Amino acid sequence: MNRLLLALGCGLLSFAISAPAPAAEPEAQAMRTIVLVRHGNYEADPAIAEKIGPPLSPIGVAQARLAGAALMGLPVHFDHLYASPMQRARNTAAVIASDFPGRKFEVIEDLAECTPPTRRTEATKDENPADLIACKDKLDRVFARFFKPASAGDQADMLVCHGNVIRYMVTRALGVDTTAWLEMSVGHASITTIRVEADGRFKVIAAGDAGHIPPNMRTGTTGDPARSLAIPLLLELPEAESAH
Repeated sequence: MNRLLLALGCGLLSFAISAPAPAAEPEAQAMRTIVLVRHGNYEADPAIAEKIGPPLSPIGVAQARLAGAALMGLPVHFDHLYASPMQRARNTAAVIASDFPGRKFEVIEDLAECTPPTRRTEATKDENPADLIACKDKLDRVFARFFKPASAGDQADMLVCHGNVIRYMVTRALGVDTTAWLEMSVGHASITTIRVEADGRFKVIAAGDAGHIPPNMRTGTTGDPARSLAIPLLLELPEAESAH
């Protein structure tokens, strides 16, 4: 009997040692909100390296201030703030940061402006095909990094970047042909909001929302006229008639 009990005990001990550990509980997922802000207006300057690009124009600064006020008023806490390395985006982020005291933007190189492939080939006929593919690969990395459920409770991220970047992300979120991105137009300092549900589904809440910018200050969308904050010249007044 004692030998039987000893053998049974050794067998149970051996089973306990060799039994696989229970599988870890899958990490709970939560909702993530991504708010993409296009930079404000700028004036092209061929003397500045394309990689950096020109700074904001005066009206671009004003647009960024309006965007900052709108973002600060949203009923959401931004867990992370990111910006493109290009000057116009960094300027926009700096202006917005004034509405978020104590917060800093992290610069993400992959948020820089580029041109991905488009079905409107006439618009990219002068582009190097390798550059188009490299841009697509870079933007796909951005999508994979940010456009996924949160892992530690609901989360919101702000990305200050560029029109091409934003339009490409919208096509990815919608699950449509990404070469259709050029069929969309988003204005300067506009706000695009995309929600990633806990189960991985995407919801485009707003695309290119510019309601915080007065119509006579909107630029950057197809058909927008050039605008300026410069004081216009005074009209010449007719000389007063001589008194008789």
